[in-house]
Amino acid sequence: MLRTDSRVLSDRIQHVAEAMAGFIEHADLKKGDRLPTERELMVALGVGRSTVREVIGRFQALGIVESRRGSGTYLLQPISSQTISMPLLVGTANLRDALLQTLEVRRALEIEASMLAALRRTPEDLEIIAARLDEMEHVHISKGTSGPEDLAFHLAIYDATHNPLFRQLLEQMREAFERFWDKPFDRPDFARRSFPFHRPLFNAIAAQDAVAARRETTEILTVVEEDIKEMSK
Repeated sequence: MLRTDSRVLSDRIQHVAEAMAGFIEHADLKKGDRLPTERELMVALGVGRSTVREVIGRFQALGIVESRRGSGTYLLQPISSQTISMPLLVGTANLRDALLQTLEVRRALEIEASMLAALRRTPEDLEIIAARLDEMEHVHISKGTSGPEDLAFHLAIYDATHNPLFRQLLEQMREAFERFWDKPFDRPDFARRSFPFHRPLFNAIAAQDAVAARRETTEILTVVEEDIKEMSK
């Protein structure tokens, strides 16, 4: 039921994102224009405030809009319901194969991101990564699993690369990833063995050691791959 509910929510957010993009297009908003207020969007789209904020957050991650404190949200680039998403189709219905396919993409992105983060991170970046890791460890110790917190940790590393394309790519691929990575094999302990490698990864980034960051990220993904193959037997 959890996986079904997550999928329904993901579909709903996607539909609202497309509707909001269409609304912006038909309103003939140009680059630099301010978007309607949250309340106006809620009325126009027939959704709640939390849904509007979720979609705005995704648009921000994709570099489509920018929120300015005390001023509003502004359009950074043209948008339409046809261009808002980049559908990704995993070429298999088999869970094991789907997980391994998406893991190959994660490997390419996350290894490079961790190396760049080690080289480019600022003290402010490091504080954010450390806070996300503390949250992840707290939840993992208390619950034995840390899905959303794990994602937040890796997103913080992506942001520390100071290359916005990393987060934008992940946002575009999130739906395809979440479809298969939401408690795979109905095992809450999935990828639990990778947990101990996250602190060494943080230490490598803190030390600005790109080689060590690559090694620890590779260790995390190797353990995840082993779990996929073992749990799918």
